[in-house]
Amino acid sequence: MASTEIDHLIGTANEADRIMEISEFNSDVSSTIHAVEDHAEAIFTWDYEKGSRPRLDTLYEKAKTSQWNAQTDLDWSIEVDLDEFANEPDPLEIAYYAESPESPLYGMSDENWREVGIESLKWSMSQFMHGEQGALVCTAKIVETVPWIDAKYYAATQVMDEARHVEVFAQYLDQKLDGGIYPCNTHLGLLLDDIVSDSRWDMTYLGMQIMVEGLALAAFGFMYQTTKEPLLKKLLRYVMSDEARHVAFGVLSLQEVYASFSSAEIRERQEFAFEAALRMRDRFMRQEIWEGLGVDVRKMVEYQLNEPPELKVFQQLLFSKIVPNCKKLGLLDAGDGWLRDRFTDIGVIQFEDWADTASEYEDLDEVAKDRTNV
Repeated sequence: MASTEIDHLIGTANEADRIMEISEFNSDVSSTIHAVEDHAEAIFTWDYEKGSRPRLDTLYEKAKTSQWNAQTDLDWSIEVDLDEFANEPDPLEIAYYAESPESPLYGMSDENWREVGIESLKWSMSQFMHGEQGALVCTAKIVETVPWIDAKYYAATQVMDEARHVEVFAQYLDQKLDGGIYPCNTHLGLLLDDIVSDSRWDMTYLGMQIMVEGLALAAFGFMYQTTKEPLLKKLLRYVMSDEARHVAFGVLSLQEVYASFSSAEIRERQEFAFEAALRMRDRFMRQEIWEGLGVDVRKMVEYQLNEPPELKVFQQLLFSKIVPNCKKLGLLDAGDGWLRDRFTDIGVIQFEDWADTASEYEDLDEVAKDRTNV
């Protein structure tokens, strides 16, 4: 990214105008095909020594024994009552959004809040599904582009995982949420395009395994803790087990690569991580929902940006996996702490000493093996 572009991004990170430039409601739903040019080279390796990278080999062995079947391990006969499913709104949210005359949602009725809750669930599940397809495509690209046989072996198991994740989210939306699928959020779609089109295999790792999958793992964990719906709870627990291995795969692979990179190469990865972080944060402003409900989207974005700290807990928790993993990779403090300063600017640096996924994935994996206690 050019220096003028990154300077503009830094200066406008928390401004509604920048977000609105690219956050229009995605109305391109007439086509089911979206093509992105992939500039990467397919890499063959004639070195077939399995286990030369022991930690990747361990992941591969775990992945082989941790596969689950969405059609037989989940009880799709469970009925989902959307009225019961709509979570009670947070009193702090009501006070900020419904009771303040400055709010775009001022005076919203209980019925409207119920609709927001249901649509938010459909929106979240839709974006999870779209992100999982992005992971499916990107991991297939990693199989193609990474030069190590142990990484190719593991990435091939992740391709299967991601296909299963797309399958379960699509089925849940279709069967339990009345087919209420939202189009891919603009911020997420642009990030996926950038990851797929970059020719460098480590950028595919960084964008997908660390940023997209890291945020997804945190979001799944938050929903798992808060939902009372048994089918969704079990579905999320299985997916989280897979996702933890996926993020660990990125951390373990990039640690080795980044140790040999120049300061200029590392700075480019830092800038990409910051831009990806902003896109991931901005997508959760749910512009598509407000557009559909007839709410002024720009005013809503601005109002969300100015939320009091107590309402930003969820948004900040989304980075609880990304920040410690970036620290583990050496990206946080390289170049006089450039990325540390950026994560401080957007209010997420407090997670730097939380567990990195390379050290915690086994706990999630072990729980998922017990099919009676997920």
